[in-house]
Order: sequence, then C-alpha cells, then structure tokens
Amino acid sequence: MKYGILVGVFLSLAMPAWSAQAVPPGNRSLKQPAIPGASARRTEVLRTTYHAKYDRIHQLLSRDAVLRLKIRNVAASYGIAPIHIIGAIVGEHTYNVDAYDQLQTYYVKAISYLNSSFTFSYGGENLDDFIQRPQFAACDQKSGSYALWTCREEVWDREFRGRSVDGKRFPNDRFSAVFLQPFFAGQTFGIGQLNPLTALQMTDLVHETSGFPKIDHRDPQGVYRAIMDPDISLAYVAATLKTSIRIYAKVAGFDISTNPGITATLYNLGNVETRAARLAAENRLRRKQGRPLKLPEENYYGWLINDKLQDLQAIAAES
Repeated sequence: MKYGILVGVFLSLAMPAWSAQAVPPGNRSLKQPAIPGASARRTEVLRTTYHAKYDRIHQLLSRDAVLRLKIRNVAASYGIAPIHIIGAIVGEHTYNVDAYDQLQTYYVKAISYLNSSFTFSYGGENLDDFIQRPQFAACDQKSGSYALWTCREEVWDREFRGRSVDGKRFPNDRFSAVFLQPFFAGQTFGIGQLNPLTALQMTDLVHETSGFPKIDHRDPQGVYRAIMDPDISLAYVAATLKTSIRIYAKVAGFDISTNPGITATLYNLGNVETRAARLAAENRLRRKQGRPLKLPEENYYGWLINDKLQDLQAIAAES
C-alpha cells in the first residue's frame, strides 16, 4: 500500500468526534521502554543526566511567563491543548539537546544561522536538482506541502537510500539527514528541535493558520530561521502535533488528542502516516480474529510525558 497517496486527502478532512475511538489517558507500559543508546551517549558527552535535563527545561518553562503565553496562544490557533506542545518540548530537551537558560538565546541562535552560508546538497548535487530526477516526477502531482515532501521522502527510501543510482552511491540514511542537515546528520534545532524536512512538510498548514510566509528548500537560511526562531517554530511544532492527531483519527481510527504521551511519541518518531496505517492493518486483523484492538503505545519519550503529566499540566495552566 502506498501510504503517501492518502496523505493529501485525509489531512484536509475534519473527523467527527464519534468516528475515532478515544485513547485512554496514561501509559500502556508499567515501566519506561528502553531509551536508545544514541540518547544515552549524547547525555554522557554533555556530562549530565536525564533528570538534570528535565529539570532545566522545566525551569525554563516554569519561570518564563512570556513563553507559556506564546505556547497557549499557538495551541489555541491550532485547536490543540497546550500540554501537547509542552510535552514535545520537554521530551526533546530531556532526551536530545539540553535547554538554554533563557528564551532569548534561541532568538540569538536563529539570527546566527541567518548569517551563515550553507546549502542543501549531497556530494556536490543541490537538493533542487536532485528532486528534478525522474524518480520524483509523480510527486509533482501532489497537492500541499505535506503530501509533496512525504512523497519525496518515500521516493528517497525506495529508490535511493543505500543504493547506487546513475553511478552515484547514496548513504543508507534518512532523506533529511543526507540533504537537509548540512552541519551534521541527525541534528535538530530550536526550542522544538524540529527537523528541516518536517518544517517543509508543515509549511502550508503554518502559512494558512499563522500567516507566516511559506518556507522553500531553495532558501536554506529561511528554513532554518523558521525552525529556530521561537515565534515561528512554535507554530511548526503545533502544526506537527495537529497533523499527527488528524492522521491517527483518519487512518488508525483513534483519537489521541487527550493523550500527550502518544502525541509526544509520534513527534519523536515521525513517519506518522505509516505508523497509523500499520496500526490500522493490525487492528483489521484483530477484528477478524475476535481479539481486542491494539491501542497506540508510547515509547520512552512519550512515557516520560505521561508519567510527569500532573507536573507538566501545572505549567500549562500557569498564567
């Protein structure tokens, strides 16, 4: 099944509340799932602990009333609860990068990237030239930035990843890591630790909802500004979470809007439509077999958010 074909259709559809089964609050796992080694290594290199990193981002959110107001306002614009945005931010800064002490530092970093010279390319081939290859032709028919860039990512995985094409060998790595992260593969940015590819996918929704100019892969500095400037990046975080909620309602038949551990998990993992389609397929089989449906499950990242939910809800509620 070509999951990307469905994307442009279901993102535009509003799901009636009764059509999706609500996912109960809390964690499905009694114990936190295993934390990946990469996260542990990053934390060790920084000579810190997960507990210390959690405390640091918690302190930033707790003492910065302006940031909390920005989060509440952008959540309202996208029709989601602020706890989803808080959960995504806390998860990223607990398991990936450490938080800065002040919101202002994120603005300073954003400006520094605007003044930097870098391109989106691999092996001397510019990204814009790369996506003109015939393998991507079908993607040009896609409607909307999400469907377009999801299609391009699927083509990369199917046709190029880990393969030799036209005499050129391509890495066995994610599309974003190869073409869209010129500083080092796997790096994410800003208070939401957004991936540049995710930002490109979300740019139509952000433009329509928040009014920010659309970003373009031919303007790498503009892409990085969007994911690093807190005033803009929070909208992209909200759009990403909103999209996950829509996809799981439409494709998997689950309303995850009241379980921030699940939305945080999907924010961490990505490839939401593929995960939703796999869950839907498994549950079709379970229905035929007369077995209970499998609910969406949290990973280590989402597990923390649900485990700390009372603490994080208090931040979301503060004035």
